[in-house]
Amino acid sequence: MGTEDRADHRRVILLAGPSGSGKSTIVRSVGLPMVYLDDFYKAGTDPTLPRHPELDIVDWDHPDSWDRGAALEALERLCTQGRAEVPVYDISANGPVGTHVVDVGSQAFVAEGIFAPELVAELAERGLLLDAIVVQRDRWKNLVRRAARDLKDRRKPPGTIMRRGMHLYRVEQDVLDRATAAGCRPLGARETRQALARCRPSAAGQG
Repeated sequence: MGTEDRADHRRVILLAGPSGSGKSTIVRSVGLPMVYLDDFYKAGTDPTLPRHPELDIVDWDHPDSWDRGAALEALERLCTQGRAEVPVYDISANGPVGTHVVDVGSQAFVAEGIFAPELVAELAERGLLLDAIVVQRDRWKNLVRRAARDLKDRRKPPGTIMRRGMHLYRVEQDVLDRATAAGCRPLGARETRQALARCRPSAAGQG
């Protein structure tokens, strides 16, 4: 595939938003290929993991808790080659448990996660960015969705889930503001779904 074709089709849409805002659910409803940026978290035994000063746990919302370089390399490989091997991270296991191959073919794909804003500038500079969106939803609903998901999946002990959840509720506007400042477009859930749907090959062919 030539450079012109790749620029038209095989580029990445970064999807940011607070934990619990339904990012992956929105992408699945549209049907675009997806990369979970959370899979690039460092292992829980990594000595470089930052600690949260108030909660006295690993600060999983700090950019230093994930491998930005590995995520960027994988996204570039997907844009240029269409396939990449990426880690599989198990939150309950506190680390990666294997790898799997993501195949996006020749179409646009989504990379979703709370750290998506960290990649906006560099992907845009490399000509690999199709769009960058941050999902805005009611933060009380995000709090409930997040708690229900984390408790169901037994991601962490219940006490940790609730303490972290309330902290995320308090700082949610800061998360949105940083994403917007990094270049993400703030959209509601419906508008996000519509924007992603326009990037599907069938939709692009109708233009």
